[in-house]
Amino acid sequence: MSLHGSYDDENIFAKILRGEAQAARVYEDEHVLAIMDLFPQSEGHMLVIPKARARNLLDLPADAAARAIERVQTLTRAVEAVLKPDGVMVAQFNGAPAGQTVFHIHFHIIPRWADRNIAGHGQAGQADPDALKALAARIAAAIEA
Repeated sequence: MSLHGSYDDENIFAKILRGEAQAARVYEDEHVLAIMDLFPQSEGHMLVIPKARARNLLDLPADAAARAIERVQTLTRAVEAVLKPDGVMVAQFNGAPAGQTVFHIHFHIIPRWADRNIAGHGQAGQADPDALKALAARIAAAIEA
């Protein structure tokens, strides 16, 4: 898919936002939903999905982008508190050539450790859903109010 185009209401994140598909939920408010990535590149890989109907960063209204980044920062702090990684990568892809595979705006929070390799984007195996739910609960408990 190109950088520009129409929004597809049937993308998996739209379905998750509507409650039509399951996900290991970490956090939700009126602006974003945070879930564990089902195909994590690293332990604790989380997705922060703005609720705005936008394909990518270029479609996202500035106020929604600001609120999303505030949540990304809060959630990154929670991931750091729970998992104690050596670093954290925050990524956001726009258009298929940039690596975007789901065409609803989302941010990746990926914990990194100096002695561990990560799987490539879109190349990781599926995680155990029960393990993801347990980790989601641990991270949710660490979110600052």
